[in-house]
Amino acid sequence: MSKIVVIYDSRTGNTEKMALAVAKGAKKVKGTEVIVKNVESAKLQDMLDADGIILGSPTYYGDMSGRLKEFIDTSNRIHGKLKGKVGGAFTSSGGTACGAETTLLSMLHALLIHGMVVQGRHDDKHFGAAAVESPGKNDESLCMELGQRVAVLASALRRTKQ
Repeated sequence: MSKIVVIYDSRTGNTEKMALAVAKGAKKVKGTEVIVKNVESAKLQDMLDADGIILGSPTYYGDMSGRLKEFIDTSNRIHGKLKGKVGGAFTSSGGTACGAETTLLSMLHALLIHGMVVQGRHDDKHFGAAAVESPGKNDESLCMELGQRVAVLASALRRTKQ
């Protein structure tokens, strides 16, 4: 059984809605356990215990929120222990061209520095799921797809390690 953890920050509830949709998509993959944690209750052990880690944040000045960044900064204590795990990211922003892509990349940079595997998307939303304000049906669908893609890859990689 593979395990996915979705760690997110949300102040308006928009990113939380996305986190729940990401989790719903990951749960579609048979044999996958999914845990959703607000960053304020997340622990480094959650990341160590997971096969896949999906981060979510509102877009703040083209970057992840300070609370998520602070959590990521503490992950230097487990540096080298996340290598080979699967990662993904999602964000909500206040409008178009407001820094969503750079926010996604800021989260993906952290995952890549940990040695994690990140799967892009070839046709649209290349770096992860993004929504403007509250996610609509299409945004939720993209979030579910992100969760499912990460869970499928994490499950496949887990099988090769056994």
